[in-house]
Amino acid sequence: MKLLFLTPQLPYPPHQGTTLRNFNILKNLAPRHEIHLLSFGASHELENSPLREFCARLEIVPPPTRPMWRRAFETFFHPLPDMARRLDSPPLAQKLTTLLNANRYDVVQIEGIEMANAWFNQKSKIENQKLIFDDHNAEWTLQKTAYETDRQNFKRWHGALYSWIQYHKLKRFERAVCLNANAVVAVSRQDADAIAQLDARIKPFVIPNGVDCEYYAPAPERAAQASRAWSCVFTGKMDFRPNVDACVWFADEILPLLRNEIPLAQVSFVGQKPSDQVLALKQRAGVEVTGFVPDTRPYIADAAVFVVPLRMGSGTRLKVLEAIALGKALVSTSFGVSGIECENGRDVLIADDAQSFARAIATLMRDRDQARALGENARKLAQEKYDWQKLIPKFENLYAQH
Repeated sequence: MKLLFLTPQLPYPPHQGTTLRNFNILKNLAPRHEIHLLSFGASHELENSPLREFCARLEIVPPPTRPMWRRAFETFFHPLPDMARRLDSPPLAQKLTTLLNANRYDVVQIEGIEMANAWFNQKSKIENQKLIFDDHNAEWTLQKTAYETDRQNFKRWHGALYSWIQYHKLKRFERAVCLNANAVVAVSRQDADAIAQLDARIKPFVIPNGVDCEYYAPAPERAAQASRAWSCVFTGKMDFRPNVDACVWFADEILPLLRNEIPLAQVSFVGQKPSDQVLALKQRAGVEVTGFVPDTRPYIADAAVFVVPLRMGSGTRLKVLEAIALGKALVSTSFGVSGIECENGRDVLIADDAQSFARAIATLMRDRDQARALGENARKLAQEKYDWQKLIPKFENLYAQH
């Protein structure tokens, strides 16, 4: 098949959720299909990139810029949500027109809601070609949970207001996007149910996020430093709002309780672009903020426990899949492992308040046998249900059906 993919950034290097999903989809489809990619990016990003091997045609345009004043104005006065305006780009629209005029694609696949506006304006040219919308998050529920979390904290009133506005705009926009696609893909059953709430005619297919179990294989020699028996780690893009909230909540409420039980306990927040809020946390005892690292595996291998203190968001967390593939004992909120078919007490420990979260970490730090058993079970789960090689055929089946 000839497949055209639209992505919000080049999928290589795969350092965050969106790029990880997109990179692995392209990598595993490329041996059997002709891949064309249209994306935002810069030519220097393609130097020594495997995308040139995966893609028969690769078109890029510079990402658009939008001044903060315009974003603020549009938040209140534009009918479309922020995510639909974020990557509004006439040059990308022109590239898309050129590709659609020159090629007959079996499938046009939109990776994420940020790219949906580009093809909305080209619907007449895509009508006779299959349109697959891969909805990486149930975006309206992400903003809804952000609003519900922020409204409980007076200092976050501006965040709550923003999310309340976006939540209502996204319900309308996400519904329209889904209804105009031949098929909608959700990354979890929970997301599929949330998307289906938008309109009874929407019937999402579930193709979860995955992990390369060969790349993320347990290997003690990968440790960045001598194993730290009293350390835990949280990874992610550290300017992403749900991750920022997770770091602040952990440092404010969980870590002090944990250090009361284990005075040497510490946490590492590992990931690119830490926000000012996250950077400020490294002034506290027991907190490390690394910023960008080329490979998160050594940091996960170092830690006694991988923590997922998420309280907002949607989708399935690639960070969780990477940790369980590495056989790491994991403590998470229910929200953090939403969409992953894990069992509390067998594959992970789940805790939804600061006290029980701290207690679960302390238990695993003290009981190495339990931590080892959790990690081994989690690794089996990743291999059986979330390896990309087992998930990609689901896309191919979807292409054949629609």
